[in-house]
Amino acid sequence: MGKLDNKIALVTGGTGGIGTAICQRLADDGAQIVTTSLNQEKAKTWKSSQNFDSTIIACDVSSYDDCQSMKEQIEKDLGVVDIVVNNAGITRDGSFRKMDADKWSQVITTNLNSVFNVSHQFVNGMTEKGYGRIVNISSINGQKGQFGQTNYSAAKAGIHGFTMALAQEVARKGVTVNTVSPGYIATDMVMAVAEEIRNQIIAQIPIGRLGKPEEIAALVAFLCSDDAGLITGANLAANGGQHMH
Repeated sequence: MGKLDNKIALVTGGTGGIGTAICQRLADDGAQIVTTSLNQEKAKTWKSSQNFDSTIIACDVSSYDDCQSMKEQIEKDLGVVDIVVNNAGITRDGSFRKMDADKWSQVITTNLNSVFNVSHQFVNGMTEKGYGRIVNISSINGQKGQFGQTNYSAAKAGIHGFTMALAQEVARKGVTVNTVSPGYIATDMVMAVAEEIRNQIIAQIPIGRLGKPEEIAALVAFLCSDDAGLITGANLAANGGQHMH
């Protein structure tokens, strides 16, 4: 028996490095996995390379209408969603004086508006059921800021403001809402950074290494379990001591 047997878990951005690890861990714990993808070809390749079953729905999480259609499809095919992990995100880095309005709005829309667009579809179902878990993936840079990331840092900081407010609204209904803020994790994206730069990053991490996607997934899985029923409105940092708040 898994801790999440008979639970339906939606993970946005589930085909990325951290997203894949979250999907795998929740599936290992017994959850039925649903994820979103804009690139259906990439999604099919991803699905065939995984050892767990999943449902992939074409959805642009920055579009409220798309998210509404996704919800209808999930409920028709599978049932009411118990767990939402808002993990979708992009970067469009650049110093503030060189940042154009497109780079700003793309990141705010994809990283922050999506948390509203997705969560808004499922909160009522959770409160009516008297059970639900929402986990929002933020970032160390939402806590401390980062040069060249005014857009990303603003979006990621906004995610935790959303978490704290929504947590207060749904706490009495058996629904918890939490934020996880990873530091630098050894995903393909980070490993693609020049080794010299990567070593400079690692030198700033007290534990002396990058995080593993599986470590973030384990934290998310805990927050989704019944064991974490006391935790809501929290921002759990997982950054190897790089930023202590």
